[in-house]
Amino acid sequence: MPIENIPEIYLQNKKTEQDIFVYDFKMTSDVVKSKVNLSMNMFSFLQVGKKQVHFAGTSVAVNKDQSLLLKKGNWLWTELLDIEAIYYCKLFFFSEKKLTDFLSKYTNSVKPFQEEVPYFIIENDNYIAAFINSLSSNTFTNQSYSDALLFLKFEEIMLYLLNKYGSSFEYYLHSLISKEISLFKNIVESNINSNLKLEEIAFLCNMSLSTFKRHFTNEYNEPPGKWLQDKRLQKAKELLQTGNLKPSDIYLDIGYNNLSNFSIAFKNKFGISPTDISN
Repeated sequence: MPIENIPEIYLQNKKTEQDIFVYDFKMTSDVVKSKVNLSMNMFSFLQVGKKQVHFAGTSVAVNKDQSLLLKKGNWLWTELLDIEAIYYCKLFFFSEKKLTDFLSKYTNSVKPFQEEVPYFIIENDNYIAAFINSLSSNTFTNQSYSDALLFLKFEEIMLYLLNKYGSSFEYYLHSLISKEISLFKNIVESNINSNLKLEEIAFLCNMSLSTFKRHFTNEYNEPPGKWLQDKRLQKAKELLQTGNLKPSDIYLDIGYNNLSNFSIAFKNKFGISPTDISN
């Protein structure tokens, strides 16, 4: 039984990863126990047919009267046609980053311990039915405001479910955040524009430098030195483009010990010296 990498198999024609993504899924033959590597958290809004998902210690089955929010992970699922020999659902994927941003914006950051459960069952009502009907991959593709509109749809369903289920749904959302990864990324990304060295950031992460580099490369698919330099140089470019600052004003804050090294790195990346931008 081959492993299906979802949503990657639905993104084959797209050049970049997406933080929020809708896919209309249809089939006309039963599929029993697919092996699925789900790399993003996902709403499964089933409209026609039945779905059963098998986890390590349990399973859950839903039909069109219910929806599922599934935690990313390796699952087995069974999809069965209805009496009209069709299966149709809308899949709504969202990244951990978008979830973290949402929780920071609308909920408290500290929650009591919540046992990690891989799914949350949603009882469909008229509002959710209307929301599902408003989702279509065709609506959110290659349009000027598609990404912004899709993010609003994400916030809409999240806020409605928070209102509908209260703390139980809020706690579930917090349980979806990978605690170790989230803490690691928060430390790294909060120090992008600091002048801390890799050793110092590794210390803040409670890691040796070698462990930090290995963990970083696994998370970001790029060595930390290059990743941080690119981020900091991009920030430097943005600061200089305002016209209010000179290279000598910012090189220390961007993590460089002297102006010469900063100027060389800047020119190597952008093909122009920082003084040419600030003038």
